[in-house]
Amino acid sequence: MNPAHNKEILIFLLSSLGLIVLPHLAHLHWGVFGFFCFLLAWRFVGIWKPERLPSFPWIVFLIVCGMAILYSQHRGILGRDGGTSLFVIALGLKLMEIKSERDLYLINYLAFIVASSQFLYEQSILMAAYILLVSCVLLAVLVFINSYTANTKIAVKKSLVIIAQAIPLAIVVFILFPRVEAPKWLTLKDEQHKKTGLSDTMEPGSISDLGMSDELVFRVTFDGAIPPARERYWRGPVLTLTDGKKWMQARDLSYQRHMAKPKFSGKFYRYTLLMEPQDKDWVFALDLPAEFAQPLKQNANYQLTTADDLRKRSEFKLTSYPDYNTGQLTQTEYFDARQIPALPSERIKQLVVRLHGYDRPPEDFIRELLNHFRTEKFHYTLTPPLMEDNPIETFLFDTRRGFCSHYSAAFVYLMRVAGIPARVVTGYQGGELNDIGNFLTIKQADAHAWAEVWLESKGWVRFDPTAAVAPERVEQTIDINSLMPDGVISYSSSNSTSAVANWFKQARKLWSNIDYNWQRWVINYNNANQTHFLASFGITNFKTMVYWMMAIVGILTAILSLFLLYRRPRQKDRALEAYDLFLKKIAKTGFKKGLGEGARDFANRIKPVLQDKSDVVEKITLLFIRQRYGKEPSEEMTKQLESLVKLIKF
Repeated sequence: MNPAHNKEILIFLLSSLGLIVLPHLAHLHWGVFGFFCFLLAWRFVGIWKPERLPSFPWIVFLIVCGMAILYSQHRGILGRDGGTSLFVIALGLKLMEIKSERDLYLINYLAFIVASSQFLYEQSILMAAYILLVSCVLLAVLVFINSYTANTKIAVKKSLVIIAQAIPLAIVVFILFPRVEAPKWLTLKDEQHKKTGLSDTMEPGSISDLGMSDELVFRVTFDGAIPPARERYWRGPVLTLTDGKKWMQARDLSYQRHMAKPKFSGKFYRYTLLMEPQDKDWVFALDLPAEFAQPLKQNANYQLTTADDLRKRSEFKLTSYPDYNTGQLTQTEYFDARQIPALPSERIKQLVVRLHGYDRPPEDFIRELLNHFRTEKFHYTLTPPLMEDNPIETFLFDTRRGFCSHYSAAFVYLMRVAGIPARVVTGYQGGELNDIGNFLTIKQADAHAWAEVWLESKGWVRFDPTAAVAPERVEQTIDINSLMPDGVISYSSSNSTSAVANWFKQARKLWSNIDYNWQRWVINYNNANQTHFLASFGITNFKTMVYWMMAIVGILTAILSLFLLYRRPRQKDRALEAYDLFLKKIAKTGFKKGLGEGARDFANRIKPVLQDKSDVVEKITLLFIRQRYGKEPSEEMTKQLESLVKLIKF
């Protein structure tokens, strides 16, 4: 029977295709996914009613419809989404013309391509396990096609055995095969799927939008001790210019060559930072980075950037010092750090006078201002009221409710009114400690803004006015799941009264640790990481790497070959042994079963001659055929056959 007409094979194949395309529901446009589902359902109907399958004119019409959907949604076939949609639509259209065994093979191979395209969107360990399951099912379809007597259970079992045999070879090749980095011009670009996060500008409420996001930004592993929460400031864009509402970066960040190099002292932290994909070239180093390597570079504001493509996960090894002195200001820095858009209002001047901003050293004014935030009923909230006009003045004198962007902007503005150089620094603060894997997880909810003030003989010094109002924001981790309706933030605590909550928290940490190691050691196993890893085993050049790979693959192949060639002793076929004994007994009468002669034909030939034994011969023959070739052999029939053969005499 033609496998293309086998209902069981077709049901198995179509079901596996549904599993393959299902995850693309979250990635592809509903039109593409819906068109495929329509074709898949139509082909399912065709299994039992082949006359309902489309004729050639209808197939042409469906092809035109698929091309129209593809063009309308992606404007072409290039790029990740366009290429994936093309394969999905092609897979659905191919289902309409299954006529031969060759068509089954083509569909199966095309399905492998669609399955692998899932990794263009998601590379988690769960997706890898799912694709492995799908690959097993597709391989089972191939086994099914090539074995007419097989069933679903046998096909799946054989495919599992094949995959289990292939996994050791795949691991060896993955570790030892030279990693080839694709050139940047070959990188698939999909602008509509860019990651969003911190911006290079800041307005009231801009960071509070990120404060409600649980999206992962980066993870950090330290070589030694993990810094306390109050030192976990991850430096991002530095905002120097303002129009009174929006804060922006300086016009020129290339004047670093005129700056004095920072002087570092005290303790330091060495760590590995694994960045999630993003659309910026920023690397959020612990404040302040001292040691870093190419492709990293530092701009005039001590922010790290990279020449690498950060639309994929990237790993960086850094060293930072929490104690530093940046030295003297350049003329450009001094001018930018004292810029205000217009003369301050009378209320602002009076506040600066009251807090001794004009008549005392900067340190005294800073202390007075932080105390003002702490004692004058200021509130920290993710949902402050709108402040369209004069947001700084409105915040300071009217609402007194705001997020870190409000506090840092107001703090820096008052410093500048007092003639003190200051600027806003954005980035992330804190991070959740995973005590199972001993690493920090930083999410968008940890987005933060603080201030830097330039002080004589100290350089740029960090001050966090938010900590004066809500010190728990710096000392504890934000719990997004417990965010209050009015925007008041809840913070996680190590002391929990719920055993179930603690269990789920530990389970989440365990899974986070597994995912982190998967991303770091598997997904991010690039050329640099491979070189570093193999060097620890003494494999330092390409030739040695190839020799090791060939040797290990050869050994594994030999072991698998011995396993496959080894033949276990077959279990005795009692029905066949009983029938052979029957043939030996009847041979005494001069009758011998001919070569290629079936049991039924042999019985029909001898029964007319051995009429007194014809009934017994008939029973023995029927029992042997049923037990040997029947669908439901049983122990009872075997015993009955052995008993009849034992009793018969010639």
